[in-house]
Amino acid sequence: MPTSAPRWLPKAFGVAVLVVCAVLAACSRAPDEERLRAAMAAMQDALEDGKPADFMQHVSADFTGADGSVDREALHTLLRAQVLGNASIGIMTGPVDIERDDDRATVRVTATFTGGNARWLPERGSIYRLTSGWRKVDGEWQCFNAQWERTL
Repeated sequence: MPTSAPRWLPKAFGVAVLVVCAVLAACSRAPDEERLRAAMAAMQDALEDGKPADFMQHVSADFTGADGSVDREALHTLLRAQVLGNASIGIMTGPVDIERDDDRATVRVTATFTGGNARWLPERGSIYRLTSGWRKVDGEWQCFNAQWERTL
């Protein structure tokens, strides 16, 4: 003879379904700060791999930099020149400070850039303090402004 299910079972099942749905919803989109850090990591990887066009995928069409003296095309040209002039490029960043306000963010970081002919030690290196402005465009973070100052 079949036994009936305990009264609490349907309620527990409903709670379990709600918990699973909440976990899946939380996992479906990475938090904004993680996505912003992922975009910056992709840009760093692109430069180190010698692919400035991949770097530019994260730069908005209306980008301005260096107090308005560099637009998107000038930035792309600058990056291509660095890739052509260095057989290898290395980038090491310090702690990243992110201030978010809804769909905008300001990122501050100090980065060491090295370049050379791919021998054991880099031939050149500089340290820069970078400040960049970001905004979400169709759910993806895009850099729309950047300022940089050479510190060493």
